Order: sequence, then C-alpha cells, then structure tokens
Amino acid sequence: MSAGRRTQRSNALEQLGRSFKAATASVRRLRGRETHHPGELSYAQFSLLFSLSEGGERSASELAFAADLSPATATQMLETLAAAGLVTRVRSKDDKRVVLTSLTERGSALVAERRARFEPRWRRTLSGFSTDELMIASAVLERLREVFDDLAEDQAPERPAA
Repeated sequence: MSAGRRTQRSNALEQLGRSFKAATASVRRLRGRETHHPGELSYAQFSLLFSLSEGGERSASELAFAADLSPATATQMLETLAAAGLVTRVRSKDDKRVVLTSLTERGSALVAERRARFEPRWRRTLSGFSTDELMIASAVLERLREVFDDLAEDQAPERPAA
C-alpha cells in the first residue's frame, strides 16, 4: 500500500472513530435528558418493550442485555411495565427461578405507535444511502460491537477455577 493510501485509510479510520464516539455520546445524552413524567415511559423502558416486540417470551437477563441495563434495573422496570399492563410475566415451566416476560396487546400497540412516530425520521435520514452502503455500515457497526464486547471480556475479573 502506498504512503498516500495509508494516509487516506488512517484518516478514514480516525473519522469513523470520531463519528462512532459522537453517535454514542448522542445516545447517552438522549438517555440522560429524558424526563420522567407520570404516565410516560423512559428510553430504557422503551428499549425493553422493543426487545420484546421481536417476539416470544424472554427472561429479564436477556432483556437487560438487549437494553443495556443491569438485570436488577431491568427486573424493576419490567415490574413497572407489568403493573401498567404493557407486559405479562410468568414463571418458566422449565425453570421456576426464571420469570419470562412478553408483550400484552396494549404493549404491542404502544411499540407500534412509537415505531410509527420514529421510523419515518430514520428512513428519511438514511434515504441517501444505497442498500449496499447500509449493509456495509451494518457490518462495520457489528465489527465495532465485537471490539467492545472483546474489551469488556478482557476487563472482566477472572473467575476462580471450580
């Protein structure tokens, strides 16, 4: 690779890093700015509902991972969502220690309404990109996720041998 191409690649990698950091910071600001008004759901609660909208029953730990929450926080939020009639929670028939959560019709309707409000903005924002470009962007984001998951594993305390 020529020096010019190496410089271009280095610049492109640096720009990708800056853009990724800016996007994640924007998501953090969105989560941090949300206000909790009675009767309104938080970004994190909607994350739980959207994870459930993919179908089937899921455990609190699965939902916590999908919504980037601690299992304790997810469990507390799921109890609130159940009290609001948005989800149902039942003990697993296979393992009574596990509580499985699913969307109610009311919860599904709320997710559909939220999706209908935000999806046009998403589509409009990305309309200038080809399908191939979007697939490449998806692949890049997936690789970045792998990097951060690997870093998290590297930083996790080692478990003593059994």
